[in-house]
This record gives sequence, C-alpha cells and structure tokens, in this order.
Amino acid sequence: MAQHTTDVVIVGAGPIGLFAVFECGMEKLSCHVVDTLEAVGGQCAALYPEKPIYDIPAHPAITGQELVDKLCQQAAPFKPTFHLNQQVTGLERDLDTGRWRVTTSAGTVIDAAAVILAAGSGAFGPNRPPLKGLDAFEGKSVFYMVRRREDFRGKRVVIAGGGDSAVDWALSLAELAAKVSIVHRRAKFRAAPESEARLAELAKSGAVDLVTPYQLKAIAGENGMLHTVTVADLEGNARDIEADVLLPFFGLAANLGPIAAWGLTMEGQTVTVDPATCATSAPGVFAAGDIAYYPGKLKLILCGFAEAAQAAHGARGVARPGEVVHFAYSTTQGVPQTA
Repeated sequence: MAQHTTDVVIVGAGPIGLFAVFECGMEKLSCHVVDTLEAVGGQCAALYPEKPIYDIPAHPAITGQELVDKLCQQAAPFKPTFHLNQQVTGLERDLDTGRWRVTTSAGTVIDAAAVILAAGSGAFGPNRPPLKGLDAFEGKSVFYMVRRREDFRGKRVVIAGGGDSAVDWALSLAELAAKVSIVHRRAKFRAAPESEARLAELAKSGAVDLVTPYQLKAIAGENGMLHTVTVADLEGNARDIEADVLLPFFGLAANLGPIAAWGLTMEGQTVTVDPATCATSAPGVFAAGDIAYYPGKLKLILCGFAEAAQAAHGARGVARPGEVVHFAYSTTQGVPQTA
C-alpha cells in the first residue's frame, strides 16, 4: 500500500485538473492527481485529441491533444505526482486534524489538507458492443477512441455507430486508410448535416463503404488481431467485412461513482459549490469544471479554468491557515524553471 502526504489532492487529470495543478503551484501548494484513465487529458485526449477546439482564449483553434500538452508543460514546473489508471474510492476526514485521507482502487493512500474535484462528469468508459471474445482484441485491433490518425494509415477500418464521432472519423480516416466501412443500424445518421452530406459524397465516390442498415454480429481473428467483422441486417442476413481495425463508437457511460456517496450537497449528477470560492458543502473540499454546479453555470472549459483558480486559492486558505496571502499576478511572481 503506497502512502503519500501532500497539500492538495486533485481528482481528475483533464484540462481543468491540469490547470488546477498550475494554480495550486502558484499558491505554493504541492499536488497529487488521481485519474481513472491511463493517461492525462481526460475527454480532450481520449475522445477528440486531433479535433480542433475554438473557444480557448488566444487560440483561434487548438486540438484537444495540443491543449493537454500545453497544460502539462504549464504544470510541469510544480512537479505534480500522478496516480493514473485508478479511481478514488474513499474520502474520509480526520476530525482531529481536519485533513483528508484519500484512498484509491489501486490501494494508494494520500493524506491531504484539501481536495479539488475536477472529475468532469465522473469516471467514464466506452459502451462496448456485445460481441463474444471482444476483450481479446481490445487495445490491439479494437479501439474506442482514435489517438493518432497515422496509426490507421493503410489499414482496413470498420467504424460502427451513427453519431458525430463515427461520421467524423469516417471522413477523417478515409483520407489515409486503405478502406473505411461504416456500419449503422439505420440508413439515417445522427451527425451534423454537413458531415452527413460529405459522407454521402465519399460513399458515392467509393471512398467509404456505407454498411446500412446493419449491426455488428461477430468478430474473428488471431492473437488479438482482426481479419473479419461480421454484420447482420434486421432480418438476420449476415455478411463479412475484411478488417484490420474495428472502431465501435457507441458513446460513453459516465457516472460519479463513489463521489456520489461522499455526503456532498448535489444537484443531479453535479456537486453544488459556492461560486465565490468553489467550495463544496464539505470543509476543505472544492470542485471545478463540469462536476461543479451553481446558478448560471456554463459548462465551458474556459469557465472551468477560472473555477480551478478559485478552488486553488481556497485550498491555500485551508492548507496554510492564518498565513497572510499577498495576491500577485503571474508577471510579478514568475514560475519555477523546469530542470
């Protein structure tokens, strides 16, 4: 069992959690960060690493992965400790000291003065298709997200789904894959009209194979590598598609998990905070980003950044009680230089 002591535990390593590291660092607070995913970046890195985001100040357009990389670079001087691929399962307060004991699914125990919840909509994972033997192919030839387009160059790619993710990646991968087939149980897709029109044009030219109305039935291959995806229509008539890769895009299942049982004041699946401080109903626990709720809340990354700054400032008051705070701009303070 690994045990650690720090000023602040940040739950969530998405953009808001990463910026909270920076803001805590500027308040001279040390941080440990816990996330259920195996890499930092949250949904930006997991769902749209190469798609542009347009509402980040000073960046007319920036991809999800570029934003994550810059946030990591910004946080690096403060040397955060990351605990990835594990979920926070316990949060207990020592009534004598007022400090928090944070435990995770990996057996990690962290003693902290304050906690900042930056867990977005909670722990999330893909909705997996009910295919026999699927787990043997996951991470080798079945993927629920695209991290790098280049990984699919020259591959025979089967995409399953009818929403924006399925259609957008069909359009994108058609530029470099050997073949792209998109499987959907209806002839009509649930994507932006412009995207669906482009998909129809590519299908007409033969650049994309529209497999509708069909749904996944089975997969076959060896040593985790696919060679065939079998689909069936609504009458049960089956056909085989030669494939190197299957990308099932059936959305994500997200829930707050243990957070919902911590006794915090909630508003649906969000945690209620004081908008002036981002403090929750538990002393020393703050929330920022999509998980935080207050009247007039806007679920935008740029709003989450401001909330992270407020939460870090509040955490300093908890971690350094009685210490006089002299607020200063970053141009005055500067930041530590990385080694």
